[in-house]
Amino acid sequence: MTDMITMTIGQMVEYQAKMHPDNDGLVAPLIGVRYSYRQFNEECDKIAKAFLAIGIKRGDHIAIWSTNYPQWVITQVAASKIGAVLVTVNTAYKRFELEYLLRQSDSSTLITMQGLKDSNYIQHIMEICPEIATSKPGELCSEALPRLKRVIYLDEQTPEGMLNWKQLDAFAEQVSDEQLAQAKAQVDIHDVANMQYTSGTTGFPKGVMLTHFNLLNNGKGIGDCMKFTERDRLLIHVPLFHCFGAVLGVMSCITHGTTIVLNDHFNPVHALQVIQAEKCTAVHGVPTMFISMLNVDGFENYDLSSLRTGIMAGSPCPIELMRRAIDEMGMHEITITYGLTEASPAITMTTTDDSVDIRVNTIGKAMPHVEVKIVDPETGEECPDGVPGEIMSRGYNTMKGYYNMPEATAQAIEPDGWLHTGDIGTRDASGYYKVTGRLKDMIIRGGENIYPRELEEFLYTHESVQDVQVIGVPDEKYGEEVMACVILKPGAQMPSEEEMIEFVKNGLSRFKAPRYVRFVDSFPMNAAGKIQKFKMREWAVQELGLGEAASIETA
Repeated sequence: MTDMITMTIGQMVEYQAKMHPDNDGLVAPLIGVRYSYRQFNEECDKIAKAFLAIGIKRGDHIAIWSTNYPQWVITQVAASKIGAVLVTVNTAYKRFELEYLLRQSDSSTLITMQGLKDSNYIQHIMEICPEIATSKPGELCSEALPRLKRVIYLDEQTPEGMLNWKQLDAFAEQVSDEQLAQAKAQVDIHDVANMQYTSGTTGFPKGVMLTHFNLLNNGKGIGDCMKFTERDRLLIHVPLFHCFGAVLGVMSCITHGTTIVLNDHFNPVHALQVIQAEKCTAVHGVPTMFISMLNVDGFENYDLSSLRTGIMAGSPCPIELMRRAIDEMGMHEITITYGLTEASPAITMTTTDDSVDIRVNTIGKAMPHVEVKIVDPETGEECPDGVPGEIMSRGYNTMKGYYNMPEATAQAIEPDGWLHTGDIGTRDASGYYKVTGRLKDMIIRGGENIYPRELEEFLYTHESVQDVQVIGVPDEKYGEEVMACVILKPGAQMPSEEEMIEFVKNGLSRFKAPRYVRFVDSFPMNAAGKIQKFKMREWAVQELGLGEAASIETA
């Protein structure tokens, strides 16, 4: 068992600046940004002073709506130094979602960029807070968002009523080193440091309150599983607004003196270029990111020899894809992490010492200082090894709760501290876990439980299949039927629907075979890279003409 970290996030960066001052700390090579750990810490101190100067204090909520800019990570650390809370905003949000989050989170400050793809962030802000156009920068008085006092703009040509990030240098000069030290001294390791809003694949997003203690110790455990040191360099192109970027990425780096290498968004060609140029030793990604990198034209011409590890997570990881990452990208120590935002997020993880077979077939063992059990969702009784049930966890990593949502918090966390994950899984005799599906994704066909994950893994073995998702669709006779949505490999011959169904019948129990197969170009995903099966089900009901079956009520 490793010792627990009892520092704040700010203290952790200060420690690395002392231990490894000249090592690269924060790098964004595509835009020419390069800070040593000493420079990174100095920049965070400067911005922390600026935050104090403009009126941000301990306990205030700072929302950030941006892709993976260096300023995102600097804000993350600077806010933590003065006890402010970083509130992450999904980059895919539009006006309605932004307004909900800013109001629900009680954010006093918003840091933002111009926009992304088809979404003009500034236009959304102006529509929510038209008063900003006539407000003095930093003194917003909004009818819709009365708590929001200031908007800080990251790009050029600052809109009316907003502060610009570059102005923060001058504000920082108004605060002394002693004043900053006094602010730092007030911060406790059990203070909330980050509110991560759940992806919102169902219902309204909830603000998950995570403390310095939650985040740093989870990051430490994650980095330990990958054997991170100050010699490692991690490419982070997964979104920072998600725990994958903010914890599995940033926190695992700052707890080990590892270099943070940022790409502001995922682009498979840019990813390969940066891995080669920066000699990255690790890269994280959801499965679709690894598929995209492996399918880049001329993939074999990139020098990825520096790579050894990283994490594939965020959605179920196909075994064949894991093997390709090992064989073709040289990631011989690739790992899998399982968890959820409410658990900071890691609950289980494989390690570099686990065999390849274990690393491609399981989600590892419980993280240090974390308890995990499998329970019958009907009775709450613990399941024997090998029997599927709901995965539950308990430990230091459990969130403080959902912000201003006591009822939802009570539903998620039992009085004795056990956290519901909503995932179905099994444990083997050696303590390794597997995820077999979501409670809500499980398909019940005529009384038989069918786990989509098992069927997806089998379909991945078909020579023409690049990616596949299995969903349940309504059926008048059986309650639910099985549907497989398949993305074919480039250039692969398209099999018939009947051939795919027979392929499953020949390899699995016949009742698990899909009734429907559709060949598609992509799957609906949220900005965190999570596949939205609820949208697939909505599409399938229309595609298959199952509206009548969908309207049948069940107990």
